[in-house]
Amino acid sequence: MSPESLLELFHEIADAVGKQLDAVTDWGPSGRRDGQYAADLLADEVVLSRLRSADCGVLSEESGPQNLDRSIVVVVDPLDGSTNASRGVAHFATSLCAVDPSGPLVSLVAHQAGGPRWWAVRGGGAWRDGRRFERLVIPVWEQSVVAVSGRPPESPGWGQFRSFGASAIDLCFVADGTVDAFIDMSLSAHGVWDYSGAMLVCAEAGVEVRDAQGRELLVLDHAARRTPVAAPATIMDRALDLRRRLPL
Repeated sequence: MSPESLLELFHEIADAVGKQLDAVTDWGPSGRRDGQYAADLLADEVVLSRLRSADCGVLSEESGPQNLDRSIVVVVDPLDGSTNASRGVAHFATSLCAVDPSGPLVSLVAHQAGGPRWWAVRGGGAWRDGRRFERLVIPVWEQSVVAVSGRPPESPGWGQFRSFGASAIDLCFVADGTVDAFIDMSLSAHGVWDYSGAMLVCAEAGVEVRDAQGRELLVLDHAARRTPVAAPATIMDRALDLRRRLPL
């Protein structure tokens, strides 16, 4: 499929997942594994049903790897922030990223609680709700508002912090300037589906995303976990230095 066709498909998938989530009545656990909700599985089936005809491999948080030998593999988090969704917190998303041998090719992160939709095609810029954008504001660390996952250390030196609970959205917030950085304070807790879609949006907007231990982030391994940190280049070193004060 062409990048344009993939992007169109991703929009269709996000729309379909949104309709499925609107109809969910059971926000309880799936009973299959800790931290998984029945709604996660419903959203995953919506995604898989549409990707099966696209001749792509899939790496989904909920259903694992399928056909990873294909020329394009779609990394999927059908419902990022499912705990938020289960508790009525309006901060959760669907994240999709098509990966080819050169890396992320097309991605989309759709806020599924009435928020924005971000997307990117490699070399084609970052987009939010149909408008192209770049990260133009250069933040000062001491005045920065930083999104976190997990508990930050004492005296971080930033201006303020927020803990939203859906990393795909949080990373896109860094890309579009809603917040100034994102730091995963937890111990290698993020799978590639948590950040790959937003990572391409960040790259196209001019924001760096790194692993706090310097590991490769884009790994098509369902068991791999990473510690993503996102920030404009001017404050990336401060963000990484802060994260390294905690266990890695």
